[in-house]
Amino acid sequence: MCAFTPSIAVMTDVGVMLPRDLPAGLVLDFARAADRAGFDELWVVEDLAFRGGVAQAAAVLAATDRIVVGVGILPAAVRHVAYAAMEVATLAQLFPGRVHVGIGHGMPEWMRQLGVWPQRPLAFLSSYVETLRTLLGGGEVDGLRLDPSSVPDVVPPLLLGVRGPKSLAVSGRVADGTVLAEPCAPEYARAALEKIAASGPHRVVAYNVGAVDDDPAAAVAAARPALEWVGEPDWAPHLAPLPFADEFAALRTDCATRAEFVARLPEAWVRRLALVGTPDEVRGRIAELGRAGVSSSVFIPAGPDPLRSLAALGRVL
Repeated sequence: MCAFTPSIAVMTDVGVMLPRDLPAGLVLDFARAADRAGFDELWVVEDLAFRGGVAQAAAVLAATDRIVVGVGILPAAVRHVAYAAMEVATLAQLFPGRVHVGIGHGMPEWMRQLGVWPQRPLAFLSSYVETLRTLLGGGEVDGLRLDPSSVPDVVPPLLLGVRGPKSLAVSGRVADGTVLAEPCAPEYARAALEKIAASGPHRVVAYNVGAVDDDPAAAVAAARPALEWVGEPDWAPHLAPLPFADEFAALRTDCATRAEFVARLPEAWVRRLALVGTPDEVRGRIAELGRAGVSSSVFIPAGPDPLRSLAALGRVL
């Protein structure tokens, strides 16, 4: 676990996301570099039409020595829970203590395209997580159970990747933690935790675009293109708690293209919507997120060269 002491000591894990479009020949190099650099976590993505989350997790776990690998996130509706239990149990047995599993609704547009969007998504997701945990623990649900030889000694943490207030409340009731997609400013983390309202320990993983440079302006410039989608309807909960939310919405409406939007974003807003700046500045932002309740800050590397970006992000460790 990485300790930061920019002004107030805060213990926060620091992770990095494996870019979903990274060339296949660089995937294991990226994972090994993250492991060597000392990142606590490496998160793999399962987005429609890119790469499978379980396959990526297995590959990078086998290629690394100590880093925890998070799967963020597996859309529940596309996998029967029994088969999800088999996959997760296999990872947990082969790599004990190094697996975290994020589960979610999936993007509604993608799930509807596949014809699998559930009629009652909240009830479905709640039941799915509870059933998955039972199966992983060796229990039986509706006549289903894992063979005793496949039950892991330790059930991996199950986190929900959700954003709406009702979904966050479900996460607080049934999950071990919550994955908050980018952008996750401290204001959003605090607002989400209020909705989560967990009665016990609850891990919060926050994704954020990240760029580190000794020249803060260069870091901001690197992060801008990665923020082009911010402000679209699905991300409204992320922006609502910010003091400039209304101005942000007006700017988005006023811009004809995404390129115009990111070019006109004030630098102060970019700094609030991403982890950017010098190593010391970014350490301070991670500590601020920790004080807001974030357990793990996960960088989404910005810039055209992912391995170079990874090396720069490693300077905050």
